[in-house]
Amino acid sequence: METVTESAPTNEVKPKAHFAGKVTKTTLAGAIVDIGQKVPGVVHISQLRKEPVNRVEDVIHEGQVVDVWVRRVRDDRIELTMVEPQGLEWREIKPDMIVKGKVTRLESYGAFVDFGAERPGLVHVSEIAHGFIKTPGEKLHEGDEVEARVLEVNRRKKQIRLSIKAALPEPEEPPAEARPEPRRERSRGGKDGKGGEGSRRGKPHQQEEFVEEQEPREPELTAFQIAFQEAEARSGKNFVAPERKKSRGRGASKEHEEIFDRTLKNRITEK
Repeated sequence: METVTESAPTNEVKPKAHFAGKVTKTTLAGAIVDIGQKVPGVVHISQLRKEPVNRVEDVIHEGQVVDVWVRRVRDDRIELTMVEPQGLEWREIKPDMIVKGKVTRLESYGAFVDFGAERPGLVHVSEIAHGFIKTPGEKLHEGDEVEARVLEVNRRKKQIRLSIKAALPEPEEPPAEARPEPRRERSRGGKDGKGGEGSRRGKPHQQEEFVEEQEPREPELTAFQIAFQEAEARSGKNFVAPERKKSRGRGASKEHEEIFDRTLKNRITEK
């Protein structure tokens, strides 16, 4: 609110302008105050102070110098008030406007900031700072002067939502060299460990060679196995190398022993 000199023209006097005026007359309805304008200044009894007033003489008297603020400018008079008006009226508070105020109360869910409106604005705990904080007391204290952005105004409910972090600059991102590199999967076939398509193209035969080396080779037969093969061939049965066939139980082993015994007996008889 601005203080206007007494010599200012009437058409330049704006609402909320501050004057120091002299009481020239008191009445049952109020008082007349000279603020140096061509038209008189009038203070209604309801505007002498916030509390109810029964008699004007209980508050002011003629010749007294008082502080007054302009409420409304009319052609024949200037309506004044001795109650200092709010810095911001409801119609003046708009979303996205920046306001300055003082933290008056802290609660678990947020902080109340008085910025000159009829009601203090509420800053929710999530709107106090960039990043997570558990309680408002981690960043604010009662009496702190803060700057906030208006988020929402609900005149019917007399509620004003503010955000302190919205009035702060965005936090800077860390430099590129300070950021952790993303984790990359390593490829078995590449030398550089990046696992790219190029590393797979470089030596595609390495994996094939590795697979071929893992294939089982045909086992070499011992002298006993060769003799056993001849014995089974004479008996009319197919030979299966012991290393390659699966176990067929005790019955298969016993059958092999009987064939071997018969082969030996036939050789002795022939001689």
